[in-house]
Amino acid sequence: MSQPAATFELIVIGAGINGAAIAREAALAGVKVLVVERGDVGGGTSSASSRLIHGGLRYLEYLELGLVYESLHERERLLRLAPHLVAPLELVIPVYRGARRPRWQIGVGLALYDLLSIGRSVPGRTMLRRDQLLARMPGLNSNELVGGASYYDGQVRYPERLVVENLLDAVANGAVLRTRARVTRVCVDSGRAVGVEWQAADGASGGAAAPLIVNAAGPWVDEVLGPIQHTRLLGGTKGSHVIVPPFPGAPRTGVYVEAAADGRPFFILPWNDLLLIGTTDERFDGDAEAAAIDAHEIAYLTSETERVFPAAAGLAARLLYTHTGVRPLPWQPRGATGAITRRHVIRRHRAARGLYSVVGGKLTTHRALAEDVLRKIRGELPRPISGHPTRTRPLPGALDAPARDALLAEIGARLGPAQAQRLWHVYGSAAVEIATLALRPDLAVQLDAISGVLVAELVYSIEREWAVTLEDLLQRRCMAGLCADFGVGAARGAAAALVRLGIWDAARAATELDAYRALAARHYVAASVLVAL
Repeated sequence: MSQPAATFELIVIGAGINGAAIAREAALAGVKVLVVERGDVGGGTSSASSRLIHGGLRYLEYLELGLVYESLHERERLLRLAPHLVAPLELVIPVYRGARRPRWQIGVGLALYDLLSIGRSVPGRTMLRRDQLLARMPGLNSNELVGGASYYDGQVRYPERLVVENLLDAVANGAVLRTRARVTRVCVDSGRAVGVEWQAADGASGGAAAPLIVNAAGPWVDEVLGPIQHTRLLGGTKGSHVIVPPFPGAPRTGVYVEAAADGRPFFILPWNDLLLIGTTDERFDGDAEAAAIDAHEIAYLTSETERVFPAAAGLAARLLYTHTGVRPLPWQPRGATGAITRRHVIRRHRAARGLYSVVGGKLTTHRALAEDVLRKIRGELPRPISGHPTRTRPLPGALDAPARDALLAEIGARLGPAQAQRLWHVYGSAAVEIATLALRPDLAVQLDAISGVLVAELVYSIEREWAVTLEDLLQRRCMAGLCADFGVGAARGAAAALVRLGIWDAARAATELDAYRALAARHYVAASVLVAL
């Protein structure tokens, strides 16, 4: 390795939720850490989940009690430490005659779920008779319905922001973040990892040295290892979701139901004033960046939803957009995909001492995973480090109820209550910085009527949150890209605003709009919507 740009104590490869959490844990423990990310932060699997912070009720079927216990307690932490991003969500399980999991079995599972979540802040289970369930959900298919149950988990509307806030805290405490730099080689000298080399998006090459490297590249874990001797680590599965508008009789709570086609549970979730339906679980060996939903998955998710809610008929024709990601699960060549453990594995590489790879993990348990990684490498650090720095530490945007109410009142007086609520749920306490920027009339302009996003948010995200492209801004910062039109209306307004501000020139804006149009098409946004671009 030739003259690296800098020397660190730890290099983390990947800035998805796991890499971001590891960087935060390490930085707060006093470790000098560098994060290297091939694209934008949170741009892979982290942005394609079911957006649930949950204990993993179905993992009880595989007797993964430890994972469920850990997940339930991490759920409780996130409800407390990130209240602007994570909120309780009621989920209802309807049970039909002949179901693979009968009502009594679900009741036993939920009782154990409650037992494992001792000390929870959300309500426990409620068993529901058929008439009670239909009174709560009149749109539910009543044919062969025998009853059901209700329980609570959590929902993170924008996991993309969860990634950003982990990194904001890491960088505020000394971490260095390098995005758009694809690691091309993990450098090894005499059987010891000594650093990495990367290729930047602009073609420039670079590198950095460190005696400890954590490969948290998600679906690209094996690719990053390259020629380093190792057994295959990753056996990814593809998970797809469809996003649709609410239909007559659509549920106001989450629905967790067994598919008739294969007995696999899936979710119908109220989310972002829309419905998020998923997920599928299919083996995937291709390029994770090219993973996309297929016609079979769309038919599966929409037809199963129509079976449970008959008024949803014709749902495929009303599809707004889709999301697909690859779960970086441990390699398991045979057996049901649902049986593959969701517990993370931290692999120490004997062929390159000091190099560790992270496989698997869940959005819910990202903080616990990071703590496990620090526990593994603690003995190889040059000095003692503080332990468990994130167990009780709120994320940067978190506020307690009185401070939140004061913030909402202050911003609401300037921008209106609805805008104040939206900014709080995206940026948390940083919403006040957006509102301050919006004191400038040219930054107070809304990009479009659908998203309500302010020009000030673009400036803030570019200056403070490492956003570079239109996709970064709309899909993973201001969250306009998750509106019903996939941010198509906001895209043109954003490009024009950045040209007016002198941040982009006209050629750059045109290139960005072309790229966003192509992204929207890959997510199945209708051609009638794309004409606005």
